[in-house]
Amino acid sequence: MTFTLPQLPVPLVFATHRVIRDCNSEFAAVFGYEREALINKSFARLYPALEDFVRTGKMWRDHLPGGAVYYDERIMADTEGHRFWCRVRGRSFDAADPFAAAVYCFEPMTRPASAGTKTLTGRQRQILALVAQGKTNAAIAEELNLSRRTIEAHRLRLARAIGVRNSSELIAWFLNSEDSRL
Repeated sequence: MTFTLPQLPVPLVFATHRVIRDCNSEFAAVFGYEREALINKSFARLYPALEDFVRTGKMWRDHLPGGAVYYDERIMADTEGHRFWCRVRGRSFDAADPFAAAVYCFEPMTRPASAGTKTLTGRQRQILALVAQGKTNAAIAEELNLSRRTIEAHRLRLARAIGVRNSSELIAWFLNSEDSRL
């Protein structure tokens, strides 16, 4: 039996150069769109801010070589502007250009996009998500192409801004923030 993308039961999208070329209804529903409204549109419309779209693109360009699978967790926005956390997995089909042709799976997460996370910068949200995944400063630095000291400084400022003392409290705050349906 052969299936086409629109028939598959998980939120999937095929894209070239970060433009949605095909997706299924499950993917469109995650963002509150009809499938046809997303075809040949940029992924940028699904991010809370253009800077989030650009920053995520840079990170994926570095970590999505042809054939490899890469994933991250990030805040996305639906058609009404409501923000939500989403786990994204992707695979590129072009070793020379990871965005030339790729398939992605978007899975909404139960983690709330709270008022507290809205006040953080995009970079802080990115680092916080990587900390919550259990990654070390060194691993985060390598993934983001930053120095370990830069990551340490970001985490220290983040902890101070939130009012927590250590990584455990930071992760607990992150995972237990109240949902304000932003």
